[in-house]
Amino acid sequence: MTDASATTFPLSFALTPSQAARADAEREAVLADPGFGKHFTDHMVTIDWTVEAGWHDARVVPYGPLQIDPASAVLHYAQEIFEGLKAYRHADGSIWTFRPEKNAERLQRSARRLALPELSVADFIESVTQLVRIDSSWVPTAAEASLYLRPFMIANENFLGVRAAQTVAFHVIASPAGAYFSNGVAPVKIWLSSEYSRAGRGGTGAAKCGGNYAASLLPQMEAAENGCAQVLFLDGETGTHVDELGGMNVFFVYGTDRLVTPRLTGTILEGVTRDSIIQLAQDRGMTVDERDVSIAEWRDGVASGAITEVFACGTAAVITPISQLKAADFEIGDADSPAGTITMALREELTDIQHGRRPDRHGWLTRLDA
Repeated sequence: MTDASATTFPLSFALTPSQAARADAEREAVLADPGFGKHFTDHMVTIDWTVEAGWHDARVVPYGPLQIDPASAVLHYAQEIFEGLKAYRHADGSIWTFRPEKNAERLQRSARRLALPELSVADFIESVTQLVRIDSSWVPTAAEASLYLRPFMIANENFLGVRAAQTVAFHVIASPAGAYFSNGVAPVKIWLSSEYSRAGRGGTGAAKCGGNYAASLLPQMEAAENGCAQVLFLDGETGTHVDELGGMNVFFVYGTDRLVTPRLTGTILEGVTRDSIIQLAQDRGMTVDERDVSIAEWRDGVASGAITEVFACGTAAVITPISQLKAADFEIGDADSPAGTITMALREELTDIQHGRRPDRHGWLTRLDA
């Protein structure tokens, strides 16, 4: 769905400061142990859209509940999309984010698939910038900590007819996040879902929408019951090829010079971290293959030693080593195997770039506080 008023940008943001902003001591107590997604900053961004006026009334307002009608379309037809990115405080106190234009472009692709209006890249980045600037004191200083940013768009027209909504709201909220691995990076076991698929051909697998994640929750519970941290889905057509985890892309390391990752078929989310890892691996002289990977290839590759490491990647954890794949009737890999050297080298390089500890050769960082 294209935006009917795409020529009226950029938007100007009005600011209403919160009168209930947390005191320094309360905020610092949260930042000392933020966890993930449990605490939220003092403000949020809202932009409205109607089919007649396009995007308008951009504003930064105090964080608080949304007023939503019981007949709102998002509650009945799940017309909703979202993004996830982080703000990082560098050693000099400056605040940066990582490849926000990629998140903005993916939000546009998700919007097209869910029949929602597209927000411009410039206004997406400006909305994030506005929120981080007023809530800059919420960006943690601890190592590996960050401020997680959650832009999302919902259809909020009060109408029960089955069609694309004619009124929409875009919001951005922020939540301080501690280090994903509080005790150091550790390999995880993952569970193979044999009964459920994440997405099918022509579906919403490539869109970042809530329904995809809702469908993964039952298999994720099954994974937890089997002592696994995440669930792995296979392709919906043949049930033989690796698709992705519930919220992460998968990579296989062959030897010391080749990465393989499932190709983007329309059922796999185009991860920003995934794209960045491909670039960093190529910078190292590694060959990167994007192609189908079967469970049989995974099993045989680990058994023969051809596959030396496996890892998953996403915004929250960046890179997570995978030690073992468990299924109802087989296992691949050793649950006690350590994280691979290439896995950890790529993770260190990427997090160093994000936190300003290593040169940003590709111009991936965008400053938010100036």
